[in-house]
Amino acid sequence: MASCVTFEYIRKNPDIRTYIQRADEALKSIGYTEHSFPHVEKAAATAARILTELGYPEREIELARIAGFLHDIGNVINRVDHAQSGAVMAFRLLDRLEMPVDEICSVISAIGNHDEATAQPIDAISAALILADKTDVRRSRVRNTDFLTFDIHDRVNYAVETAELLIDKEQQEFVLSMTIDTQISSVLEYFEIFMERMLLCRRAAQFFHMQFKIYINHSLML
Repeated sequence: MASCVTFEYIRKNPDIRTYIQRADEALKSIGYTEHSFPHVEKAAATAARILTELGYPEREIELARIAGFLHDIGNVINRVDHAQSGAVMAFRLLDRLEMPVDEICSVISAIGNHDEATAQPIDAISAALILADKTDVRRSRVRNTDFLTFDIHDRVNYAVETAELLIDKEQQEFVLSMTIDTQISSVLEYFEIFMERMLLCRRAAQFFHMQFKIYINHSLML
């Protein structure tokens, strides 16, 4: 059965937008960085770009966009196990829209496998979502405006001046190129809180038979 569920429909659906907004409000209340529309739209775009540059079919690229947009809705229930609860929520939403079962499986598997505590890159969509989600580190995600009260997560995100995920097909590499203001946060602090995520990115890159490298201030770190 051909699917008529598009990314643009999902993106504009008022119920889905409410879930994303309320999920972000829940995280805001416990001091987490921004997980609202800027984050999920960037995750959707980056996941789609990865599969596009690697030559995947257009419908698979569209499913990666949908998974990227929906991946954090489980936070409306609880931050703990939000990947799994988000996958269940996405199943109900997409099933009601009569998306074909094989497409639902692809989307909910990616959502259920994006959190570093339990994630595995089980297919191309899940691997692309992992790379897209875990490399979205930027100053604009910090909500706290009082620098004196920054915790380590605030400092690290705020210190990131630029971050770009590059795909080098010739060298078979994903490259996360970052500029960090070390007067705000040290490189060591970055790895203190993000090492598990970066190792997950390496596993995701390996799914595509590629390497994952990190350059910080023009120096190779991983």
